Amino acid sequence: MAELENGISAPATPGTPTPLFPSLRVDSMGSYDRKSMPRCKCLPLDAATWGAPHTCLADFPAPDVSLTRKLGAEFVGTFILIFAATAGPIVNQKYNGAESLIGNAACSGLAVMIVILSTGHISGAHLNPSLTIAFAALRHFPWVQVPAYVAAQVSASICASFALKGVFHPFMSGGVTVPSVNTGQAFALEFLITFNLLFVVTAVATDTRAVGELAGIAVGATVMLNILVAGPSSGASMNPVRTLGPAVAAGNYKSLWIYLVAPTLGAIAGAAVYTLVKLRGDDTTETPSQVRSFRR
Repeated sequence: MAELENGISAPATPGTPTPLFPSLRVDSMGSYDRKSMPRCKCLPLDAATWGAPHTCLADFPAPDVSLTRKLGAEFVGTFILIFAATAGPIVNQKYNGAESLIGNAACSGLAVMIVILSTGHISGAHLNPSLTIAFAALRHFPWVQVPAYVAAQVSASICASFALKGVFHPFMSGGVTVPSVNTGQAFALEFLITFNLLFVVTAVATDTRAVGELAGIAVGATVMLNILVAGPSSGASMNPVRTLGPAVAAGNYKSLWIYLVAPTLGAIAGAAVYTLVKLRGDDTTETPSQVRSFRR
């Protein structure tokens, strides 16, 4: 109990993905609540006290979650995302533009936000093979879990897509991301928007100075922005399983390789660039237990 009162948490368990929003802001707590907080700190206003323990920001240590539970959460989260993100364009096609570009962007962005807020503390809410691979490449996530995570994401995408096909047949083609520009332009757009997405995700997931509790909003807003920018041109996939599942259900594999390769390369580049520009002060002023990372 002495360690809990002093704000020191138990050592993290290696190999467990960190949620994208690991901290909650607490303005006032009773004595019982303070004892239940493993570590509390707030951001000081001057450099001299940076990193000193305070009681207004509580970072809860991540629970030890089994791989089976993580994969279950990843499957359900990816299913929700693909169902919502694909349903928007299908409804837009079926009802002659009822959704519009803004509606399609909102479907995807809001889905990302609610899934991060609901399952991020269990699996890390990757929802995207490109993100999983990028974090593994940057050593934020164990390679040994990558195949299982990708399998859960792919299977969830296919299940969601066939569910949509059963509901909206024969309008499934509206949910497939296909480019309306040439191959080079589509590849560049998918690379750049996925770069943007992973730059933001890496910031809120691994940097203690970024907004942790608002991670779902930040990532969801980035997805919406990217769709508004690239949706009419490339479909703004940013996610291989966003394209793969609907392509399988609709039997439309046009330019599929673009949506498998470009987001993966863009994700690695975005995560790597943020890692390079990240303030080095985080490595010296934070103890290992305080640094948010996908390596618990």
